[in-house]
Amino acid sequence: MIKEAIEKLVNKQDLTFDEAKEVMNEIMSGETPDILISAYLVALRMKGETIEEISGSARGMRDNGTKLLHDMDVIEIVGTGGDKANTFNISTTSAFVAAAAGCKVAKHGNRGVSSKSGAADVLEALGANITVEPEKSKELLDKVGFCFLFAQKYHPAMRFVGPVRGELGLRTIFNVLGPLTNPAGASMEIIGVYEEELVEPIAKVLLNLGVKKGMVVFGQDTMDEITPSTKTTVCEIRNSETKSYEINPEDYGISICKKSDLEGGDGTENAQITKDILSGKLQGPKRDAVLLNAGACIYVQNDDLTYEEAINIARETIDSGKAYEKLQAYIEESNK
Repeated sequence: MIKEAIEKLVNKQDLTFDEAKEVMNEIMSGETPDILISAYLVALRMKGETIEEISGSARGMRDNGTKLLHDMDVIEIVGTGGDKANTFNISTTSAFVAAAAGCKVAKHGNRGVSSKSGAADVLEALGANITVEPEKSKELLDKVGFCFLFAQKYHPAMRFVGPVRGELGLRTIFNVLGPLTNPAGASMEIIGVYEEELVEPIAKVLLNLGVKKGMVVFGQDTMDEITPSTKTTVCEIRNSETKSYEINPEDYGISICKKSDLEGGDGTENAQITKDILSGKLQGPKRDAVLLNAGACIYVQNDDLTYEEAINIARETIDSGKAYEKLQAYIEESNK
């Protein structure tokens, strides 16, 4: 199928959902030569990926991954990466605030690719055991309200495309597939993307994949998060419909900062930033970024809250010490 797909793409023809899914199944089988994987990824990028192609590819990846079976309403907060902003781990830090406020957060992530510190790096530096088995992850989700699903463990077939992606050095469809292939099948998602043009298409992909509620966001100074440094473009999913708007931090009493104020470092440095924010020690732009993103999680989870009310809950959750307690509980339980 992959050769036929390449032929179609070279001729600027779109693939159907089923064709994209079938190609992904072939790639994940480990029997497709690297040269064909490379040709497919480049041809798809040059034509431009459609909603159906992304949806079919995500479904194929999900089908080939290990699933975390549970009966909870789970939320995910994640960025695609690729924004070259080198921020601290905003979504990971925000996840602990959301969990402490009552959300069940299943964070799917990996080591840093386009940044010095991915979710796996910072959690490891914090002392968490990131390689626990699915049964343990389910227990953590149930007991603590947070679990980390290490991509290498849940999507082992990705090793078949890793070398090709590394050699190409280009953004490919795989940059957006990671956030779309949460092993817990999260019914609610906050996804940050690296291009404004992706906001509405990715929201429609999430609808295709059965996500009930969520937000796809793009910080307008090229950040895959809701940012306090400028306005953020949003496409919200609720009741099987999408709604587009902007978030202006100043509308929520948050001062505009410089993008550089949000920069982090390696896993060890970012772990310290996470601890300082969650313990209430660190005020200012980095904390503001966490309030905006944790607030988004709390808002999406709760139909009866406004976004402003959700931000206030995030603030209270940090100030009360609950967010730091949640981090400590997760680290402790993950090592048992």
